[in-house]
Amino acid sequence: MPPNWTYEATVAEIEIIINQIERGELDLADVFDQFARAVERLRQCETFLTRQQQQVDLLIETLLDEPEPF
Repeated sequence: MPPNWTYEATVAEIEIIINQIERGELDLADVFDQFARAVERLRQCETFLTRQQQQVDLLIETLLDEPEPF
């Protein structure tokens, strides 16, 4: 993912692509190109969400493993 990548901007890009395809604004070749672009962006989002979930799980595990003070 690019250094300035954001989840929100990527989701917005996917929504724009979907809207263009649904409205029939693209030539057939462009539909396939944009569809491939949307799939790649979805993969980026999935990777991001998976990493975030792993971090949350680790934090929860750390909290649960800490001994309680007396």
